[in-house]
Amino acid sequence: MNRIRTAASWSLFAAAILVVATGCATKKYVGRQVDATKAEVNQRVDGVQSQVEANQSKLKEHDQKIAKISGTAQEALDRAIAAGKLAEGKFLYETVLTDSKVHFGFDQSKLSDEATAALDDFASKLKSDNANVYVEIQGYTDSIGTDEYNLKLGQERAEAVRRYLNSVGVPLNRMSTISYGKTNPIADNSTRDGRSENRRVVLVVLK
Repeated sequence: MNRIRTAASWSLFAAAILVVATGCATKKYVGRQVDATKAEVNQRVDGVQSQVEANQSKLKEHDQKIAKISGTAQEALDRAIAAGKLAEGKFLYETVLTDSKVHFGFDQSKLSDEATAALDDFASKLKSDNANVYVEIQGYTDSIGTDEYNLKLGQERAEAVRRYLNSVGVPLNRMSTISYGKTNPIADNSTRDGRSENRRVVLVVLK
């Protein structure tokens, strides 16, 4: 009888140990699962946070872009709105074609091969965007010469650009030209490189 009781006691003891061991194993398993879930959640949170930060960065970049609209671009927008040329009254972007791309020679308005290539790219973008846009073409010069002469030269440069854009499919009624002459320089006119940079055409795209 004692042997039976002893055997039964050992059986109960072994079962208890097994339960405890199983419980510990279960706790460890659950702990590992919880840790894995936490890691996955943290990873997802980090991903969402990164996306939020990326979106905030894009919004900041957009705000900075809007804040950096040049004064002449704002003037172009105001002129187009006053003339009823725009559907939405929005500034889209501006492209500055400096002498490094357009290669206006000193005292010249003729477009170089580099200039027409740059304007081909610009016209292609307008067509690919397939948007009902309006373009103001602004002509600029360096500081050499009188105000009157440079206003005339700037206008000739802007008109040369408009004629070429029209030849590659941009409607004339979607473009206008204006000359700023030697006003609003973007570089130092006392240097050769600066004067070269100031001989430019700015294309302001509006919608």
